[in-house]
Amino acid sequence: MRFLCDGMLGKLTRWLRILGHDVEYSNNLDDEELIALSRSEDRILLTRDVELYRRALTRGGKAFLVRGGNEAERLAELASRFNLKLEVDASTSRCPKCNARIKPVKKDEVLEKVPESTSRLYDEFWICLGCGQVYWRGSHWRRINETLEKSKQMVSSGFSVGDSQTDSR
Repeated sequence: MRFLCDGMLGKLTRWLRILGHDVEYSNNLDDEELIALSRSEDRILLTRDVELYRRALTRGGKAFLVRGGNEAERLAELASRFNLKLEVDASTSRCPKCNARIKPVKKDEVLEKVPESTSRLYDEFWICLGCGQVYWRGSHWRRINETLEKSKQMVSSGFSVGDSQTDSR
């Protein structure tokens, strides 16, 4: 599943990429350009802008109106609507910065790219095949898992925000 997030959903873009989804993001395209891009690349346009959502649908695009007030709610909405798995799998994750695939890399190959304390504490590393960013399961990992657990609990309890709909007409 491929998505396009508008400028209001930068954080959600990073979350979806970490979860393995191909997500384009732009904060400098106007509404018409976003709609055209979503249609030409067959991407679901994710937006918090009601007018953009409606215009996308009337022009034959696929769109989803994101209503959640925080990232856990937004992820729960998307997981419910699109049956997304709320688990990080490094074998399918994408770079949260550039959307390219990441791959495992040996620790000795990234020693010069990570802080010395990081190299002492961690043994598993991944590198982005696009921008070269190095990733590891650091102290932020606990917060990532907490957010995903909140989202999973919301999904399992039937949580929904308003009458959010996704559609292509």
